[in-house]
Amino acid sequence: MTLNTIIVGASGYTGAELIALVHRHPQLHLAGLYVSAGSEDANRPVSALHGQLRGVVDRPLMPLSSPQDVAKQADVVFLATAHAVSHDLAPIFLAQGCVVLDLSGAYRVNQADFYPAHYGFAHQSPKWLEQAVYGLAEWQQEALSAAQLVAVPGCYPTASQLALKPVLDAGLLDKQMWPVINATSGVTGAGRKASLTNSFCEVSLHAYGVFSHRHQPEIAAHLDTPVIFTPHLGSYKRGILATITAKLAPGVSEAEVGQALSHAYQEAPLVRVLPAGEVAKLQAVQHTGFCDIGYQAAHGHLILTSAIDNLLKGAASQAVQCLNLKFGFAETTAIV
Repeated sequence: MTLNTIIVGASGYTGAELIALVHRHPQLHLAGLYVSAGSEDANRPVSALHGQLRGVVDRPLMPLSSPQDVAKQADVVFLATAHAVSHDLAPIFLAQGCVVLDLSGAYRVNQADFYPAHYGFAHQSPKWLEQAVYGLAEWQQEALSAAQLVAVPGCYPTASQLALKPVLDAGLLDKQMWPVINATSGVTGAGRKASLTNSFCEVSLHAYGVFSHRHQPEIAAHLDTPVIFTPHLGSYKRGILATITAKLAPGVSEAEVGQALSHAYQEAPLVRVLPAGEVAKLQAVQHTGFCDIGYQAAHGHLILTSAIDNLLKGAASQAVQCLNLKFGFAETTAIV
């Protein structure tokens, strides 16, 4: 099986990672790279923007002037586009029978009031919003096999949920105390477009979006429990480290936490549960598709650490992982 695959929004950091993954995937044929019709990057070779692709993928970035026509040539579409753009494009590709993997937030939460409150637009595709499968890959294998639209989770929600979900599902936490998530991302999480706030020379380690970041309700909705989430921007290029504090239910031991994590991920090739007391580190996951999870319990409380590469496990490689599960390919194909 060879699937004609296109990438829309191919000029960005996540787009470049998708290009590399699709290029080396034996079941995917890279059929086209697209940017918005008015993009200044249109008609330029993608390797002129991302030097690591030079001599590997040198094809041009084409303007997406007629998505209906492009859809007829594709089996699989990756949307590495802004939320409102994905909202509008996804139904066009879906109507032509394409499998769509959307890396924006446009289809992640099936709640009517979520999008006006957190994304600034009213959702106009309730049918597809209802049918979208949330692509937290390790927890959605069965649903992904039947999905036509996959809403790939955000990078912060991926790191946070992979750590918290096993212990929540096992009933090991005291839910009277909301889990507290402090997570720091590298500057590539803000995208490729230049701005003063994410200029490397201007970045200072700091919190942002306090009590207002849109990933908080995404995390809470899919964990089915409230959380306190505070994102931070770090002065490094890529990776996310989440440090999560939670209160254990009475009598729960550190060993039970380790058992819950190990049981959840014993057959998950891209999640590595670390020995008790060892903390997850960015250096171990940067430029990889792995999530490392550490845990330590003391005095009735639990601290989880979770590290991912925001552009890979937090975006591009998780999208490809979902595709692999959808089509029955080996889960780690093109990723490791």
